[in-house]
Parts: sequence; C-alpha cells; structure tokens
Amino acid sequence: MVVYVTTQGTKIIKEGRHLLVKKDGATYRTLFTYKLQQLILYGRVELTASARSFLLNEQIDTVFLRLDGRYLGRFAGGESRNVFLRKKQFDLIDDDTFNLRVSRQILSGKLLNMITVLQRIGRTRKNRQVDPCIRQIRSCLHKMPAAKNINSLMGYEGAASAAYFSGFKLGLDHDFGFNRRIRRPPTDPVNSVLSLLYTMLINRVYAAIRIVGLDPYPGVLHRMDYGRQGLPLDLVEEFRTVLADTLTLSLFNLRSLQKDDFQREESEPVSDESNSEANGIDHLEQVVNDPLGRMNNCDAEDLFDIPSQQIIDDNGGNGVAKIRIRLTPEAFRTVLNAFEKKLATEFFHPLAEKRMNYADALVYQVRQYRRVIEGELNDYQPFLLK
Repeated sequence: MVVYVTTQGTKIIKEGRHLLVKKDGATYRTLFTYKLQQLILYGRVELTASARSFLLNEQIDTVFLRLDGRYLGRFAGGESRNVFLRKKQFDLIDDDTFNLRVSRQILSGKLLNMITVLQRIGRTRKNRQVDPCIRQIRSCLHKMPAAKNINSLMGYEGAASAAYFSGFKLGLDHDFGFNRRIRRPPTDPVNSVLSLLYTMLINRVYAAIRIVGLDPYPGVLHRMDYGRQGLPLDLVEEFRTVLADTLTLSLFNLRSLQKDDFQREESEPVSDESNSEANGIDHLEQVVNDPLGRMNNCDAEDLFDIPSQQIIDDNGGNGVAKIRIRLTPEAFRTVLNAFEKKLATEFFHPLAEKRMNYADALVYQVRQYRRVIEGELNDYQPFLLK
C-alpha cells in the first residue's frame, strides 16, 4: 500500500507498532506499517524522531516532496545484499556496446508508443494534423539503428519528443494554454499535471528497482552523474505515456480537472541550469478506463502501453521570472487518487502472458531488465502499446 499525506501542518507520530497522522490534536489516519510499502509526504508534514526511526527500521520507502510535487529526498532501507548483482551493474557502466544496445531498445519502444498514441488521437478525432508529427517520429526511429553513441540517441529522442507533444496537444478537448512540454516551472495546467504525474511515476519505478534488488544509480541511457540515480530515469521512459500522458488527457477531457482547479503564482527567476480512495471525484472510473479521454472505439485494455517523453526546460531568458501554475489542494488529491486507481487497473500483459495491474507491470519490467544485466536475456523488450 502506498499512502500520500498532503494535509499541511500534520504530524506523524509512532504509537506502538503503527503510526498516527495527527493535526491539532485530532487523528486523521492510522497507518499500519505491515501494509505500508511507501509513504509520500507533501509540503509541511512533520515526522517525529520515533516515527522516523520506525520507518527506517521497517525499511519503508519514505519520500519527501514539495507541495508542488518537486522531489526533495527520501528515507530508504538498506541496499540489496546481492553485491554480485550490483557489481555486474557497475561493471557494465564501461561497456559501451551493451549500453548503446539497451538504450536503443528502450528508446525504440518509446518512439513506437508515441506513434501509436498519435495515431489513435488522429483516428478517433478525425484530425490529420498529427500526420506530420508521426512522420517526424518515424524518421527519428529509422535513424536510431545507425546511432554510434548515446548522445546521438538522445538527440533523436529529443526531436521525436518535440514532435510528439505537438501532436499530443491535439488530444485535448479544450485550450489550456499547452503548446509544448515545459518543466521548470510548469506554466500551464497541462504541464503542471504532467510534472506531478512524472514525479509520482519515477518514485514508483524507484520502489520497483529496490524490490528487485538493483542499484538505482547506474543506468544505461542516463549515464553516471554525481548524485543522480540513472536507472529510474531509464526504466520510466516506457511508462510515462502509459500512466501519465494518457491520464492527463483523461483528467482534462472528462472535466475532472478544469481551469479553476489551478492557481497562478510568480516563481523565482529562472537560470540557465535548469488517500488512495476517490473521495468525491467525479468520473474517476471513466478517467481510469479511458486512458486517452473520450477516444471512442478504443478498448482501454488495448491501451496498456504508451511511451515516455523527454522533458525540456523553457526558461524564457535568463533571470526572467515565470508564472508557475499549481493545482489547488482539492485538485491535487484528485490527481493522486486517479493515479493510484490507474496503477490498480488490470490488463493483459503480452510478454508475461497473463493479466496484471500497472503497478505489477512496473516490477515485471524491472525484473526483465535484471535478467538482461545478469545475461539471462540478450535484449530488453520495452512495454509496447498494441
């Protein structure tokens, strides 16, 4: 079970073998730690010393985020005891042939999924404006086999992502000011929701990596950088559109989110560096079961796999203050609940040849990646939309 604590000014205390979420003397919720896999805290949520020690002793992944969803840090349990597996990961860091091959497989899946999503948008909305975007992505896809290094692959990914988001906006029923992917700060409602969902998704991929026993730092596509966990950034790619982009379309198109669910605030100048229950949420089941939002003639189970996108920064000039768009507290909970509902949705996984939910699919893909690391499989097969 994953628990989100979003109420500002709450305090989490230890009582016996469980935790209490309290505010102003009232108990908001009791957390039974034997059920708890991950605890995600947003904004001003206080942990007492005894609660902190308890979470560490129980090895419960505890994530700290700003109120706008920006990642701050985490408590995590001890590293995997399988030092031989971790050594193999680090040995492969310098294997350029391995890294290029697996990176190409990850990104090829991502681009194929982009194409499929845009095709569905074009077909169901009878809009041929997506066709040039699809052609650009296909062009990048066809160039990937000839790429001789990771930088070339990332260049093709960046170009494909720009084309994808040009088509993605055509999937929205109404104009919310979205023209392209902007990360810091998100300057329109759609980018705000995408950023929040990407953060939550990366945290879930990180948790899956720890479950499987891999080290989160060495990746193949996102190479070593001081303090950066590359593997979650690699393995989230095939799930971004499956679980974040399509959910974003549904939340807006089914009017679970509207313009008055967002607040404007002036952010700091930008530099070159750049409760899992649906309380009062309308259309939640429709949102979960219609990944693209009002896309008639599409079976939701057929949409289990969609691509991940490159996130770009748009600074609008050095030192220029931007207007940040944030979700209201109620809308914030709407997104969290819809995300957890989506993760619990079942579909038929063709590689596993059985039904599973999206949360289990994250773990399944990480286990497959581990088999590639250990040499049991030669190729990594990304999560593909059929």
